[in-house]
Amino acid sequence: MNTKLFVGNLSFNTTENDLQDAFAAHGTVTEASLMTDRATGRSRGFGFVTMGSSEEAQKAVDALNGALVDGRNLTVNEARPKQERGGGGFRGRHDRAGQGRRY
Repeated sequence: MNTKLFVGNLSFNTTENDLQDAFAAHGTVTEASLMTDRATGRSRGFGFVTMGSSEEAQKAVDALNGALVDGRNLTVNEARPKQERGGGGFRGRHDRAGQGRRY
């Protein structure tokens, strides 16, 4: 079964191919992706790598967590499921007292 890994503290110069190559030395990489800023397209300094099995993923974590890549010490661990984030956004117009206006 595939295991997804979180890879943090990446150099902004690291490419998806660099990520793939670094992890391929420790097993089968089924996917490597960098997270990028929507507005600028620039790397956000982290990504995800999916390994072919949990054993390969553990080997990659053991070998690469803390390893120096492109001048940065990587943080590598098993990815956690994405958590739903609370609203935020616009909920209507409020005055300074926090009371909604009534028309």
